[in-house]
Amino acid sequence: MKITGIRMYQVDLPLHEGSYKWSGGNSVSVFDSTVVAVDTDSGLTGWGEVCPLGPAYLPAYARGARTGIAELAPQLIGLDPRELGVLNARMDAAMRGHPYVKSAIDMACWDLLGKAGGLPVATLMGGHVGADFALYRAISQDTPQAMAERIGRYRSEGYTKFQLKVGGDADTDIARIHAAAAQLQPGDVLVADANTGWTQHVAMRVVDAVRDVNVYIEQPCMTYEQCLAVRRHTNRPFVLDEVVDGIDMVVRGLADHAMDVINLKISKVGGLTKARQIRDLCVSAGIAMTIEDTWGGDIITAAIAHLAHSTPDEFRFSATDFNSYVTVAFADGAPQRKQGRLAASREPGLGVQPRMDVLGKPLQEWR
Repeated sequence: MKITGIRMYQVDLPLHEGSYKWSGGNSVSVFDSTVVAVDTDSGLTGWGEVCPLGPAYLPAYARGARTGIAELAPQLIGLDPRELGVLNARMDAAMRGHPYVKSAIDMACWDLLGKAGGLPVATLMGGHVGADFALYRAISQDTPQAMAERIGRYRSEGYTKFQLKVGGDADTDIARIHAAAAQLQPGDVLVADANTGWTQHVAMRVVDAVRDVNVYIEQPCMTYEQCLAVRRHTNRPFVLDEVVDGIDMVVRGLADHAMDVINLKISKVGGLTKARQIRDLCVSAGIAMTIEDTWGGDIITAAIAHLAHSTPDEFRFSATDFNSYVTVAFADGAPQRKQGRLAASREPGLGVQPRMDVLGKPLQEWR
């Protein structure tokens, strides 16, 4: 099997709730997603997607993804998409860094590998563990009362894991955490996600004020060193996210005992191939994971589902169903949330078939 062509599409994904707000006054109302089709001489096509949250969040942005894909795509024609190690080596040799640019292509090739072998991606990654798995719900930054009230609403939809967007004024964030914790029921999980928004001294104030609250602290500060200082100060379970941008950072974090959980974002580390490597390392090291991406629609949700569903229960802290947050569906067969839980498709590959009437004509293609 050889790659004969690569096509690239763009799709806007507006949010059901109007906007998504996090630290630093950042917000998004419409996500800009890029979809990639990898065509082969066998007649099979694989599909991938990348959707950065925006340049204010990570060193990644939608137009950058498309520019990078345009740079890489011509150099991949003629490769066997099933040889994922060879493919990733070619991408890494052709473009240093910029892992998010490579993610959608790698994802599409996993889709092809599954289709060629007649197996779901989850089977190729270890098998479906259980019937389904639990999701978390992100709670956009708002007043303490409004954020706390959303917990009851989301619980009625089946969620039991709630991620508060904090990372602002210390007193307000302390109030947000206390108000939300007061709404918890037995079995609920609360995460206070600062998205790098606190300086070290502010983070120290917050974690000290919530040391008796049933809450996880996620990525309080911008740098790894600042987060490690806070980690050593708090007795709360600790999550690293934005600084985990490759397997080297996971190895460093393990050596420093810097975290109890990591957020494993597929595009941030370069695609499913490298995300699986990190997943397997974390399982071996005993570190739990939230498996997700920076954002996305139906294809990314499918990819998350396959990686999450093939992860052992005790190390799958949570996962995300981004396609339930947005108003546009662009692929049939994508997994759909049921009472706060998700399951990966049992169909070959990722199990999705894009709706071409929604995607329209490709922005670019290479043959």
